[in-house]
Formats: sequence, structure tokens, C-alpha cells
Amino acid sequence: MNLRTNILLITSVLLLFLSCDFFKETDDRIPIARVYDTYLYEEDIQDLLKEGISKQDSTVLVTSFINNWATEQLLVRGAKRNLSESKQDAFNKLALEYKNELFSKAYLEALVSKNIDTVIVPEEAKVYYNANKQVFKLNEDLIKLRYINLEENWIDKKEIEEKFKRFNHQDKRYLDSISIQFRSFSLKDSVWVKVDQVVDKIPAITSENKNQLLKKSNFIQLKDSLGLYLVHINDVLLRSNTAPLEYVKPTIDKIVINKRKLELIRELEKDITKDAIKNKKFEIYN
Repeated sequence: MNLRTNILLITSVLLLFLSCDFFKETDDRIPIARVYDTYLYEEDIQDLLKEGISKQDSTVLVTSFINNWATEQLLVRGAKRNLSESKQDAFNKLALEYKNELFSKAYLEALVSKNIDTVIVPEEAKVYYNANKQVFKLNEDLIKLRYINLEENWIDKKEIEEKFKRFNHQDKRYLDSISIQFRSFSLKDSVWVKVDQVVDKIPAITSENKNQLLKKSNFIQLKDSLGLYLVHINDVLLRSNTAPLEYVKPTIDKIVINKRKLELIRELEKDITKDAIKNKKFEIYN
């Protein structure tokens, strides 16, 4: 068999394989829409089909998604056909930069999450608070109070009132033990709360009697259709005053942790670069 015959034989075999789609990769995905040579597959809409959604809602949702997908594909195709090459290059560069930024940010966040110390000791919060008091000015009135809401015909109403006003250790334990019988209550009078929150919580407080909440060591007795309210104001802080440390501590904790994150990110970026240089993975040529 001569060389020419061998070439013809090999060519014939190759053509036979190609005609039988021998070199084609199989694609088992089920297409549901097409725009030119770009396909949308069933697997692309799986996340849309939430459990419990009706067939009608699913149809509307999927149809809307397909139409939006098709419009986007057509617009992109039109843009590639009509926009200048330099414009397309600029967009591709922006897309790459955005992609790199997303990957970098995700990687750094994972490293930070693994290495960050989120424990804020009280002394650290106090130091930050004392150094930045001018920042923590109140823009609302705060109060410390306790209250209980009783039915109007409560049998031992006078005894409850005495214990509520005196509020020593035994009184507190007693009121707490029967609190399930109150319509509503709060006995944590060492916690600062916004006056507006109290107004929302106690319907008997109106614009006429609201100012009574702003008097320290004040006892108020209010009535409405839901019964009797006993309210005792422990302490008051008016707007524009410096917010107390315990009130702003959650905010301070977030600020301190965010500062730690920024510092850690700078350190990680430096360490990653140094490590790459050390292992000859990063070089700057003269």
C-alpha cells in the first residue's frame, strides 16, 4: 500500500467518525428558549420554582424570566454588533475589574472572618467612648422605667401598688412571680429605652400626659379601656445630652470591630504580597 493510499484511508476514517458525531460532546440539558445560538436551559430556572408556589404563579414567573433573558441577549448581541471595538474593550476591562474585585473581596472576607477577634472588653469600649463623647449625642429622649398593666377589678390592687412603688428585692421577686397574670409588664428598670417606644407600648400614654414620662423618680397611674397602668420613672436623659455608655455600647462594638477588620485587611494584603515575592510568585521587572 503506497503513501497516497494510506492518506486516503486515514481521511476516509476521520470523515466517518465526524459524520457520526464521534467528536461531539453530549449535552443532556433540556433547552427551553433560544436566541440565535444561545440557549436557556431548564436548569437555569430551577431556583425560580420555589416550593409551595402555585402553577399559575410559576408560569407567570418563568415566562417573565424568559422574556427578560431574551431581551437581554438581543440587546447584548445588538451592542456587540453596533458598538465600536474600543468601547467593547473598555466594557470588557470594566467587567474583568469588577469580577476580580468580587473574588478579592470574597477571599479577604473569608480570611478576616477566620482570623478576626470579635471580643470587645468593657475597658476598650470605655476608652473609645471617653475619647469620642462628642459623637454620641442623643437625638431622642431616653428613660428608665418599670410598668405593669392590671385589670381594673384586680383584687389586691392596693398591695400590688405598694410593692410596685417600694420595689425592694422581695417586692421584685413577688411581682415577677405573678407577672403571668398581668396584661403586659416590664420590670427591667435599669435599661435605657426610647420614650417613643414606651408611648407605642402603653396605649394610655397620650400627647397630654406624655411629659410626665420625662420627670425623674415619678410615679404615674393611668387608665384606659384595657385597665390600669402603674408606671415608675427611674431616670431620664433628654435629647442633645451625651448618650450613656451602656446605651451606645452595641454601636461602639461595631465600630471597634470594623476598625479591626480594616487593620486586618491591610495586614493580610501585605502578607499575601510578601509571601508571593518570597516564593517567587510575584516579580517586578526592571
